[in-house]
Amino acid sequence: MAREVALLWWLMCGFAGLVLVVVSALWIYAMRRAPREITPEQAKRINLRWLVGGGILLPSLSITVLLLFGGSIGERMLPLPLLGEQPLRVEITGHQWWWEVRYPDSGVVTANQLHIPAGRPVDLQVSSADVIHSFWVPRLGGKIDMVPGRDNRIRLQADEPGVYRGQCSEFCGTQHSHMILHVQAHTDDDFNAWLKARQDAQISPLAGAAGEIYATRCGTCHRVAGVSAGQRAPDLSDLGSRPMLGSGVLTNEPGSILTWLREHQRLKPGNAMPLHEDIDPAHLQTIATWLEGLKP
Repeated sequence: MAREVALLWWLMCGFAGLVLVVVSALWIYAMRRAPREITPEQAKRINLRWLVGGGILLPSLSITVLLLFGGSIGERMLPLPLLGEQPLRVEITGHQWWWEVRYPDSGVVTANQLHIPAGRPVDLQVSSADVIHSFWVPRLGGKIDMVPGRDNRIRLQADEPGVYRGQCSEFCGTQHSHMILHVQAHTDDDFNAWLKARQDAQISPLAGAAGEIYATRCGTCHRVAGVSAGQRAPDLSDLGSRPMLGSGVLTNEPGSILTWLREHQRLKPGNAMPLHEDIDPAHLQTIATWLEGLKP
């Protein structure tokens, strides 16, 4: 889809460039040619010729050609019914400033990452939990607004496996630039394996005092499958396998989760998570280590 949009843009650019060259050549010719005498009748015919050719025929032809190409490309980008294999359904909700990603057919929930199969269309149902956001993965094509209380739909398809960057493209607050979506396109086998691993994951609750702190402080907002059911903040069930933390603020390396827990308000000011300064550092380290191990 991105390739077709790019092709349409280059066609428009080429046609506009051709018009510019022709108009410039005519202008230079008109400035440099020797003046000649014409009768009022000849002047009227010349004016009428330019009015019809340049004012009616040329714009009509340009718009017709654009509609022929643009209409067919636009239709292929719509989530219309398909024959054969049906698109994968994914629900994405924008929050300040993170992405909630749900796979309704399998019950899998994740955050700030979108896993899709390459070579298969994916129908995204997008909405917002607070302000207007905009979903955009430039290398895969279309962009669509995410409006509170409204479900919009867009169809994407990655032609080959790879990593693609998504970004909120509607200013949504102070951390708008730190609202990055990691998109991973897999082969069919790899995608099915990832999905099954998420469905079958068995997560053991964190024991001891650190577990109690997680349950009373973190679990009220965050969900970990089978452990806590919070719905206000990103799902953490596979946090250890994500490439980024804070929706693009930190690379997820050993020790990064502890850094995020200690310094999240410095790293991403204004995010909704409260400070943890009153938690014993040893317990915070235990929670961070447990979260690092949450991998499907």
